[in-house]
This record gives sequence, C-alpha cells and structure tokens, in this order.
Amino acid sequence: MQHLILLTAPLFLLVMLGYSLGRWGGWKKEVSDTLTRFVFTVAIPALLFRMMSGVSKLPPPDWRLLIAFFGSCLLVFLIGRVLGRLLFRMDGVSQSIFGLGGVFSNVVMLGVPLSRLTLGDGALPAVSLLVVFNAFLLWTLVTISVEWARNSAPTWSAVAKTAKDVILNPLVGSIMGGTAFGFTGIELPGVVDQTLGLVAQAAAPLALIALGMGLAFYALREGWRESAVLCVVKLVVQPFVVYLLARLLDLPPLQTQVVVVIAALPTGANVYMMARHFQTLEGPIASSLVLSTAVSSLTIPFTLALLGAGS
Repeated sequence: MQHLILLTAPLFLLVMLGYSLGRWGGWKKEVSDTLTRFVFTVAIPALLFRMMSGVSKLPPPDWRLLIAFFGSCLLVFLIGRVLGRLLFRMDGVSQSIFGLGGVFSNVVMLGVPLSRLTLGDGALPAVSLLVVFNAFLLWTLVTISVEWARNSAPTWSAVAKTAKDVILNPLVGSIMGGTAFGFTGIELPGVVDQTLGLVAQAAAPLALIALGMGLAFYALREGWRESAVLCVVKLVVQPFVVYLLARLLDLPPLQTQVVVVIAALPTGANVYMMARHFQTLEGPIASSLVLSTAVSSLTIPFTLALLGAGS
C-alpha cells in the first residue's frame, strides 16, 4: 500500500500543481482551456496513435472486458438513478445526470497515465478499447435516459449526433488510425516515431496539470450532500460491481486490473458538460469532480493494492 501511494503520488502532485496555478497562481481559465485543448487534440492522440501503431505486436485485449466494464456501468447507472430519486427526490433528468456521474470515469486525463505507470504498457490496448467505447455508450445511455424522462421516448436524432461526435473525436480517431496503421505491418519512419515519442512523453504530465487547472474553476460548496453520495457510488460501488463481473466472466488478471482501476477513477469533466447541457445538477456535479479527484488519491492506491498491482 505504501509503495503504491508513493508510486501514484507524483501523478496527484501534478494535479495539485495545476490546481494551485489555477486557484492561487493567477492563471486564467483561458490558459486552462487552451492547455486542455492541446492535451485532448495533440498530446494524448500522439501517445495513443504511437502506441496503437504497434498493436499487432501486442497480445490482443480480451473483449469480455467490455461486458464487465459497461455491464457495471449500466447496473451502477440504475443504482444512481434510484438513489437520486429516493435520497434527493430528483426528477428523471436529474436522476440521469446523477447516474452518469457515478459511472463516467476520467479515463483520458488520469486513466491513461495512471494505467501506464502502475500496470505497464501492456495495459494500454485494453484502456484504449475502453476509451473508444466509453464516450459513445455512456453518452448514448444518458441521452436516451434524459429524452425518455422528458418525452417518454428517445430522440434518435440526439443519439445519432452523439455517435457523430464520438467518431470525430481526436482520441477515438487516433486509436482507430493507429490500429489500422499497425496492421499494415509498416514501421513508422524514424523521424516521425521520434517526434511522436517526444510529444507522447509530455502527454501524461500535461494532462494531469490541465486536469488540476480545470478543477480550480469549479465550485466546492454547492450540493455537497449529493456530491458525497456520488463519490461513494463512483469510487466504491462501481469498482466493486465491475470486479464481481470480471470474476464472473473469468477475466485474466491484467484485464481485471484494468477494468477495476478505470472504474475506480474519479468522475470525468464530461459529466459537468452534460449537466450544463441539460441545465441540471451543475453545482453538485462540479463539486463531485473536485471531491472525487481528491479522495481518489487514497482510494486508487488502496484499490491497486487489493488487486495486487505494482508488486
């Protein structure tokens, strides 16, 4: 446990550095937005493309991990909806956003560097598989849930728009492009590979600093009760459910570690975007982003220790 805390501490210290710059360093939100845009559209895609370009040489991920991970997402999403209704008397739209907050992990900004550091490069194909399907499946789920709450039937045009946005996402494009290139059997030219490598080296620290800077501009006090419940659902309930499903499906140890660690990540900022889009729970979701990230600095090493990772 102590070893894992020390192993993951630099990651969360980088998040804290970014938070300090945004909160007390006088760095404006525009700087955070620009850095985040660079990370999402250049740095992380370079890392993923370079890694996936050699996917033909790596052992393929077990596709059962999709059933384990997204099966847990569906179950915990329903649990979140029930808790939102019973504990806070939320309407259908708010229940949907609350449920999403309990299952939508911060995979890109924290999950990719964390998995690479603690589980090794062999975990990245499995993580990439989750990245590809994560936004599409979960955004589609919440879109259908919200539209059903509003109209008693889903609006398929909204689902189609979600699918289009996911396909055009640079992260998904870099994974699919890198995978396609990898199966051609062609090696990246040396100068291209070295350039991508330099950008990829900067991806993890920049992503963590950008995450911290972004958190500095969210409120902390509003809706703290909802945020506390959401953190328990996200950091405790979802990892436990996905672990049970992984064991039920007899997933190999590495894939089990991947799905549980991704489930144990804090709530992703995309949930706040959805809350703003549907104009509900903006304060509680914003608070949960900060709270779940802070608490996960302790729960993630604990989860890794239980899984026997990093030993």
